[in-house]
Amino acid sequence: MKTGKTFLSIVLIFTFSVLAFTTNICSAQGNEEKSVIDKVAWQHGPSIAKIDKWAEIRVPASYVFANGSDTRLLMEAMGNPATNTEVGFLSPDTLEWMVVFEFDEVGYIKDDEKDSLDADAILASIRRGTEESNKERKAKGFSALHVVGWDIKPRYNEITHNLEWATRLKDDNGDLILNHNTRLLGRKGVMRVTLVVEPQKLTAVLPAYSKLLDEFSFKKGQSYSEFSQGDKIAQYGLTALIAGGAGAAAAKLGFFKLIAKFWKVVVLSVVAFFATIWSKIKGFFGRKNQA
Repeated sequence: MKTGKTFLSIVLIFTFSVLAFTTNICSAQGNEEKSVIDKVAWQHGPSIAKIDKWAEIRVPASYVFANGSDTRLLMEAMGNPATNTEVGFLSPDTLEWMVVFEFDEVGYIKDDEKDSLDADAILASIRRGTEESNKERKAKGFSALHVVGWDIKPRYNEITHNLEWATRLKDDNGDLILNHNTRLLGRKGVMRVTLVVEPQKLTAVLPAYSKLLDEFSFKKGQSYSEFSQGDKIAQYGLTALIAGGAGAAAAKLGFFKLIAKFWKVVVLSVVAFFATIWSKIKGFFGRKNQA
């Protein structure tokens, strides 16, 4: 009976030690990430989220949404200078991938270039813009980004007035990054939608992403089809919309890599701690049996 109580005591001590050890690791390794995430006023699904004064979107169950100011907070934490056009952030509650919404109130963008998009010329312009934006990234201590090429060449849907393309980039460490971009044309400007996902997961994520955008809608009076004579006309078309916004929208996966690294450290540390404690427990009972 006494041996049983001793064993129970050891198990309890071990359990609480693991919990305390894990908590300390979490605090030390993930304090910065947790502090940012905890500051965000998350809106959980199922619900309808307002994307500033421009639009709304249905947030499914097991997804979270953040408003513009919180999105800017998250962007800075992920190593991306905020553009101050951020109006929303949508993601599974696991934060495995994310969608960033930004609105540019540039006026009505005519789509008369829809049949003359030059993918090669646009890619060259994106490269120049991305390299230029690296000056700001480096000034803020962020890794530079470099365009590798197209993942999806630009394509325009003249029924939904959506423009889509995807570029592959790499940072100074050689890590690949995928930027999947959608532009939703509205009456007074354009909603810039950036999907940030690890390249190898794009195929699996695209159906869920497309389903999310099916639940997006401009508010009454803000849709592309509600254009009225006298409305402001944008000073550029579809080509410049793709080439001009790509550098600023380049989103990095550094935050997700930090999270993955953080949990790996926790798991490996706990395993090592468990092995040490377990060897001591076995040694204790080995001595008892020998006695």
